[in-house]
Amino acid sequence: MSHDSNPRRLAEQPLPEGCTVSRRRFLEGIGSAAGLLAAGTVPAIATVAATAANASESVSGEPEPGGGIGYLAEANQSVNYPGKPVHYAEPAGDQKWGMVIDVKACIGCRRCVYACVKENNIGRNAGFTYIQVLEMELGKVDVEHGVLDYEEAGRPDKWYMPVQCMQCAKPTCVYGCPVIATWKEPDGIVVIDYEKCIACRNCMVTCPYDARHFNWVEPEVPKAEVNPKVPLEEKAGVVEKCTFCIQRTRNGQTTVCTEACPVGARKFGDLNDPESEVSILLKTRRVWRLKEEFGTEPMIWYVG
Repeated sequence: MSHDSNPRRLAEQPLPEGCTVSRRRFLEGIGSAAGLLAAGTVPAIATVAATAANASESVSGEPEPGGGIGYLAEANQSVNYPGKPVHYAEPAGDQKWGMVIDVKACIGCRRCVYACVKENNIGRNAGFTYIQVLEMELGKVDVEHGVLDYEEAGRPDKWYMPVQCMQCAKPTCVYGCPVIATWKEPDGIVVIDYEKCIACRNCMVTCPYDARHFNWVEPEVPKAEVNPKVPLEEKAGVVEKCTFCIQRTRNGQTTVCTEACPVGARKFGDLNDPESEVSILLKTRRVWRLKEEFGTEPMIWYVG
């Protein structure tokens, strides 16, 4: 982890050469939450979610067997799992992975974005990144008007919100795949088998977070920067997305975005472990989830 936390200096670092961000498409996908968020629903969600974690209730307010963190881990089960891990990953362990992002701590430096691009062999010519960081007006939660291409990070009159695949417990993207080329593994990570994907892009339509991306071109990564643990050529002409750095987290490491954050805004850990940072945050802080009203049970929470 870098110890340089000067947000302006960090923001001066550009995306890896050739990598661009599509602002219009992302905001079109994410925009349907704007009405809900702008209407001030977030504080209500925060209260309910924190209550669920503490008082054995679901996010809908209904009592759940096991309740609290146990309920969250229990809800994060495999979906359409073929009985063996995706071919580019080790078998899942006993963990149930989740993430908490502190938007009050986030300085919008995009270090998480840059690290993710390099770690996951995202084509520098792809036109997308797995992580998007929105710059928001202070005192407002207006996702529709969030700014992706801001030039100065750490502004005191702004706040910053990273968005990516939510690894949902009820993944509508998985349900939408007609050939079961994508599934949710036992530890809660949603993966794609690039060899099975038929490029119909239905999963992109059914994902409410616009977190899946189609490779229209052969992904280009400088030879010296290729990660041999992550597929590259086979991602051409198919859909890809964040995998919670499955090549790292299945081997005892944290996600690279968590490791790269200079201010510790990201916490990644095991929901089955009551002493993990994510479990403690979910039990002790008011948290909320993006588009929670869709019922997909995202496994990424926000706090701040």
